Amino acid sequence: MSALPAGDPNATDHRPSTPDAHRPADGSLASRQAALVAALVAGGPPPPGFAPAPLAAARAALLRKRAGEVARHWPLLAAALGPSWPATFMAWAGDRPTGGGLRDGWDLARALQARRALPALGADELAVREATFRYDADEPPRRRRSPAVGRAGGAVAVQLAGRVRLIRPAR
Repeated sequence: MSALPAGDPNATDHRPSTPDAHRPADGSLASRQAALVAALVAGGPPPPGFAPAPLAAARAALLRKRAGEVARHWPLLAAALGPSWPATFMAWAGDRPTGGGLRDGWDLARALQARRALPALGADELAVREATFRYDADEPPRRRRSPAVGRAGGAVAVQLAGRVRLIRPAR
């Protein structure tokens, strides 16, 4: 391909665009910002030029804020974990980017269930969510239209005609 004439304001470059054409080059403002965001919310390494202590304080504050957002979406799970809620959430979320309060709580509840550490109230809440919504951890949750059953721990939730009933074993 020939070079463009120098100084011609009407000349256009007809080279095909490549997928990497819009990716920031190393050292650009965009790549430095991406590294900072990764360090703050996804457990990435501290970018060059940032003091580790203030960066760790900002990261902890963002994780506490995120834990509050998740607790608003999953109040029974947060209440069931009680005083250990912030530490449990922060340990789980420390190296994960956020998916939003609803999805983060769902993923945490499933992780606790897999470790057999999900408290009974959290299991109740998870069972109701599993009966009400479809969620595969990749796509956003979608409301179920057909009858469904959700199970978590000892709780079973049944969804029929848009209504959910929680069935618990006798204690």
